[in-house]
Amino acid sequence: MRTKPARAVKTSKPARKPVAKAATKATAVVKAKAGRPTPSHNGTTNGHAPKPARAGVAVKHSTYATFATTHEFLTAQKPIIYVNGMMVPKAHAMVSVYDHGLLYGDGVFEGIRIYNGKIFKCGQHMERLWRCAEMIRLRIPVSREEMVQVMRDCIDANSIDNGYIRLIVSRGAGNLGLDPRKCPTAGVICIADQISLYPKEFYQTGMRIIVAKRPRTPIECLDPRIKSLNYLNNILGKVEAIDHGCDEAIMLNLDGYVGECTGDNIFVIKNGKVFTPPTESGILEGITRRFVMDLCADEGIACNVKAMRPDEVKGADEVFLTGTAAEIIAVSQIDDSKIGTGAEGPVTKRLREAFRRVVTGQHVPED
Repeated sequence: MRTKPARAVKTSKPARKPVAKAATKATAVVKAKAGRPTPSHNGTTNGHAPKPARAGVAVKHSTYATFATTHEFLTAQKPIIYVNGMMVPKAHAMVSVYDHGLLYGDGVFEGIRIYNGKIFKCGQHMERLWRCAEMIRLRIPVSREEMVQVMRDCIDANSIDNGYIRLIVSRGAGNLGLDPRKCPTAGVICIADQISLYPKEFYQTGMRIIVAKRPRTPIECLDPRIKSLNYLNNILGKVEAIDHGCDEAIMLNLDGYVGECTGDNIFVIKNGKVFTPPTESGILEGITRRFVMDLCADEGIACNVKAMRPDEVKGADEVFLTGTAAEIIAVSQIDDSKIGTGAEGPVTKRLREAFRRVVTGQHVPED
């Protein structure tokens, strides 16, 4: 069973604009004293209208065009981060202590890969971000096209060809109560940086994981399809894994079926066929999970959605995990049970190599 592809979002990438050469310190100080316009949340400067958009950019949103030529930018330690309409160095990237994303985990986010300067599966990530925001009645204060341009500007500002984007939409600043109506404007943060979840050798040898005793939050209480800022259930599962000397844990639903891991989706291979738990088992519908299911079809490998008990997973020929940050990584052991030969199996390797061919090629999909 293959998941129906999400509606694509136009994500054409404008030509990169070279960053201006660093001005002398004296020149920068003079410019600073002259008073650089201060960008506001909507992209205006000191109450004046924003500059016209660059050619090929549908929406002019950010302060990058102004910021990229300043002494502050040219001497700043990376990464440069977008926070509520401002491009600022990491040391100055701050939000209000009254932001409900901080106070209550009220918000949504996306983790997105950058491959060869392209935003991998950008359209699907935008579709999920907007869907999750709607599910918690959160109004994103920018358009999808503008959000994509925010990401592209962060990629350019940090000179990243291969990396990771963390895109956050919080409820915004309010008061100390839960009421989201007290937060008039949602906050938007975009970080473009690097990420590495697991040691490189695990991608050849596989990794040891456990089955967590703590169950997954039931769908009726908090639908795991919502990629929210509230990850405490996942973190408690992660703590169990750490207590057992490993990095990941399988989380079961209240009926004892396998859902997902604390930060990754799970796949099982038995007799050459691939299986993955259904949405109804309590999972985040991962973008990488969907892409791997499509890869299975391209490679002529049967892939089925199936509810599974822990013993079925432990008795598999191969097990692997998928996620934006993790990509595809084999599992060598679950609790005390060795999986297959105790190393990456042939089907997992085939899919991982197919995945790498796509993301290192010249046609990284942004749909």
